[in-house]
Amino acid sequence: MDCAIPTDSTGSNPPEPLTRIVVVLHRPQAVVNIGATVRAMQNMGVGQLRLVQPVAYTPEQISALAHRSSGLLQRTRHYPDLASAIGDAVYVVGTSARQHRDYPVQPDLRHAAHALVQATQHGTVAIVFGAEDNGLQRPELDLCQQVLHIPTDPAYSSLNLAQAVLLVLYELRIAAVGMPPPAPAAPAAPAPTAAELFELEQAWTMALTELDFFETRNPAILLGRLRRLLYRAQPDRREVALLRAIAHRITRRLRERGP
Repeated sequence: MDCAIPTDSTGSNPPEPLTRIVVVLHRPQAVVNIGATVRAMQNMGVGQLRLVQPVAYTPEQISALAHRSSGLLQRTRHYPDLASAIGDAVYVVGTSARQHRDYPVQPDLRHAAHALVQATQHGTVAIVFGAEDNGLQRPELDLCQQVLHIPTDPAYSSLNLAQAVLLVLYELRIAAVGMPPPAPAAPAAPAPTAAELFELEQAWTMALTELDFFETRNPAILLGRLRRLLYRAQPDRREVALLRAIAHRITRRLRERGP
């Protein structure tokens, strides 16, 4: 049965914020879920799909599940790992059916959707969905600034992959359609991409290693805390470049001094 979906005032074109939303499926295992995701994206007016190590599929298989999907499939990109798939995004959000104590989890999907629509004013926003069997794991969540938790019944909390995509994109569409045009504002420094934040983390990892800062400490735990602090601070691109330059200078000076 077809149901009515909110439309924007322009008619056929999707609201501008939705053109900057990217759906990323990390290692999807079932062709049917890729096809159902494509259909959900077309329903909600989101046109950018990125696949990380997907199961083998053909365009015909997807078209059987999502009619008139050739345009979206032509724009779909494949990636060898999640880091490269989200490299150009200024904000990356993971999704999970589980609560995660070590990550900033947002259980209010509707509130989060409004914030993500606002974030598209600064560039690409990536929404990452994990594999069907075990979702996103710690290495993938480490690359996300926020984790969305869909509040399902605890007795049966696991959602089908495509269902989760549809729920999130529906809320994003509701937020985008209802969002008033942004008021003129003073030009702001651009937000850093995920790739730039990763380069910053690598720079500080080298600097702290040269300082013997880790010693008996667990580097993964400390770097995770540093990463979450950085995400909360929301530095702009110039500030990220400054922090990266400081870390490189520390590393260089320590190596010049020698042991």
